[in-house]
Amino acid sequence: MNFDNTNKYNKLALGLIFDALGYVSFILPGIGEFGDIFWAPASAYLMTKLYKGKTGKIAAGVSFIEEIMPGLDIIPTFTLMWLYTYVFKTSKQETIINVD
Repeated sequence: MNFDNTNKYNKLALGLIFDALGYVSFILPGIGEFGDIFWAPASAYLMTKLYKGKTGKIAAGVSFIEEIMPGLDIIPTFTLMWLYTYVFKTSKQETIINVD
């Protein structure tokens, strides 16, 4: 999978889909938690493909832990990463540019 040329809104849509897949364990109690054994590494891999560099690797680690730990599936890791990348990080960079 190559997401290098994916625009930010397509990444948001993919992130929402991936977060929804992570919620499956809430739909299927017991069975869904077993599925997290497979989804946790898959979500970490997808995170590194969507977001490159050091922040993508850190987000992948967070995503893996969030998916593998019971009860933490409620955290929308992909959506939070998108917000960090395209809203909060961008705003911070614009502020720095305006100060100079």
